[in-house]
Amino acid sequence: MKRLFICLMLLLPVGVLAQEAAVKKIMQMAREDNRTMQHLDILCNRIGGRPAGSNACEVAEQWTAKTFKEWGLEVTIEKAGELGVGFNRGGWWGRMTGEESMTLHFATPSYSSGTKGPQKGHVVIEPRTEEEFNRMRGVLRGAWVLVNGKSGGWGLPHGEKAKENRHRIIAANAEAAKYNREHAGQDGERKPIDENTPALFYDEMIEAGALGFIQAAEVPICALYDRNVVLDGAKSFDDLAKVPSILLNEEQYARIRTLAQQRRQVELEFDIRNHFRLGPVAYNNVVAKIEGKKYPNEYVIVGAHIDAFDVATGGVDCGSGMSAVMEAARMIMASGAKPDRTIIFVMFAAEEFGLLGSQAWLKAHPDMLPKITNMFNRDGGPMPYTSFSVPQSLLKEYEKVVEPIHELYPDYNFTLNAITPFKKPTRLGGNDASTFSVAGIPAVQMADWADPKGYNFSYNEIWHTERDTYQKSIPEYQEQAAVTMALMVLGTANMPKQWPRNEVFLAE
Repeated sequence: MKRLFICLMLLLPVGVLAQEAAVKKIMQMAREDNRTMQHLDILCNRIGGRPAGSNACEVAEQWTAKTFKEWGLEVTIEKAGELGVGFNRGGWWGRMTGEESMTLHFATPSYSSGTKGPQKGHVVIEPRTEEEFNRMRGVLRGAWVLVNGKSGGWGLPHGEKAKENRHRIIAANAEAAKYNREHAGQDGERKPIDENTPALFYDEMIEAGALGFIQAAEVPICALYDRNVVLDGAKSFDDLAKVPSILLNEEQYARIRTLAQQRRQVELEFDIRNHFRLGPVAYNNVVAKIEGKKYPNEYVIVGAHIDAFDVATGGVDCGSGMSAVMEAARMIMASGAKPDRTIIFVMFAAEEFGLLGSQAWLKAHPDMLPKITNMFNRDGGPMPYTSFSVPQSLLKEYEKVVEPIHELYPDYNFTLNAITPFKKPTRLGGNDASTFSVAGIPAVQMADWADPKGYNFSYNEIWHTERDTYQKSIPEYQEQAAVTMALMVLGTANMPKQWPRNEVFLAE
């Protein structure tokens, strides 16, 4: 019997035996040497929040490239674009004094202005008409201004376009107010007045000496960026907002507004250390490659985005993606695998500014696009993988690929399904995978929304907020995701054929 077994083994192709050995090595590392959380610790707690254009993002790019090289991958840093100015966030604090006192809970968007050192001032409520503005012009000097509306995380609009828009609203409000006065009591008809657009007299209040603007924000506070600086292409420091946009805990905001309405004695003091860099500042994709031995010009792409908002440390968005993808790459390399197809790991730049890195990568590599079998992307939180859909014609082959996943993680009930072909999307979505889908490239993802161990995880509680930290990740889920990705990516690279695109997308 032993001799028969040896003979059968000798009949197997050398490549098959090598791939089986690689899978066994990955399984061993899954049990004994999973380093996913070590990578996340470095990203969050050594590097920190890393918006594109920041020093921290540059450090993250350099560390990622260096680490991939140490593992033996072929690495390139590809410029994806540049910003007219860069941004670095320092510390921030605020407090209220006077008849009542409290420590203030607030944040500011990236690329928004800080204070000129600690700045203390009284509080006023923004004027909504020219008459109100003229009446309170004198008290705006040295004041923190409470503005209407609830923050969505953005900086208040500024610049010429924003000024023109506000003046249109002011004129329409004045016309509506005049009409309502003249027709009061006649037929009951009234023209609406805009009560929601915040800081209607934004430029005028700054000219009058306001220290900055404060808007109510839900908790946990979401802090994004100043769109006028990032998206409109600020070229110099002259294009930046002149004063801070402060996003304040809505309960504290309501209390301070009540005190201001009662004309009570209250002062606010803020110290916000938001600093800028002279541009242009480049942002880069970090690309690491394992060359295929049989089909080197066919590709499996694996992605996550390297940038993260800096109101926290980017532990979930997208540290949970970066760390799992990097560990998958390490495991494949350490296993000694020799994949049939080339595997390319791309840590995309500037995803948070509109999927800029993935769009730049596709534009830079047009010849590769028809030869991409699938694009795996991780960007949805620290959840495990519980299912995957594959082309019907490759279902049997994938059933063999998932056997180690079932053995390692029986409690996760990983399922495999055949893809139901769907219409190719025409608009970009919320992550880098959509960039590939719109280009007609399969970007089918493993499902990662289940919470099988009951950690009560809520992505919306953390996404783009002050709670996006290392502690919000779930170690056992992250480790399972890294191993599952390593096995599925390697299995995809070794499929007998490239994914048939007519089994993924409906004919147009």
